[in-house]
Amino acid sequence: MNYLEFKKRVDGFPLFSSSLLAHLGENLQNLRNQLSRWKKQGLILKLRKGMYILNKDNRKIIPSRSFIANQLYSPSYVSTEYALGFYELIPERVVDITSVTPRKTYRVGNTFGTFIYQHINREVFSGFTIMQSKGSLPFLIALPEKAVLDFMYLNLSNFQEDDTDIFEKSFRFQNVGKLNREKILKYAHLFNNKKLIAVANDFLKFVESGQ
Repeated sequence: MNYLEFKKRVDGFPLFSSSLLAHLGENLQNLRNQLSRWKKQGLILKLRKGMYILNKDNRKIIPSRSFIANQLYSPSYVSTEYALGFYELIPERVVDITSVTPRKTYRVGNTFGTFIYQHINREVFSGFTIMQSKGSLPFLIALPEKAVLDFMYLNLSNFQEDDTDIFEKSFRFQNVGKLNREKILKYAHLFNNKKLIAVANDFLKFVESGQ
């Protein structure tokens, strides 16, 4: 199979994995060898071991980095710093795509950037929604309140109880008035962690102060 034939077979997929090669009706080892050559030629790009994308001149579908994050390491959803920036709850433009997963912590870099996955227990792997921009593929992202709680839980050692200044001075939270109080408490209790619940209540004091 030459590259043009291969491209016609896979250009309907935003990404493709090495497992797809087994279904293309060609000798698997020959395809793997060709895949290696096409990668060296820049015709395909490696996203992680076993997952690839056609180069930008040849792909029909242009996936967002958030969609790619979901696909690179599954199950996962975009959360913590990147989601906080996405919802404008912090002023910084977050470059790395941060996600949470019930699998082990993982990090991978490729031409689309750095993708960071932090572990949370399966019992708290919830509180996310499907987001889709016009013309883009859908992806999973934490609800604003869950992004806050995921961030707090994964950075819990940086918080002290009865310290409401940290939310503005250290983490620069903003636009927090739009958050739902009941959801924050619901997700805090979901983690079943006393310190996190206390920090969440401190956060609500910060929200109510109108800072």
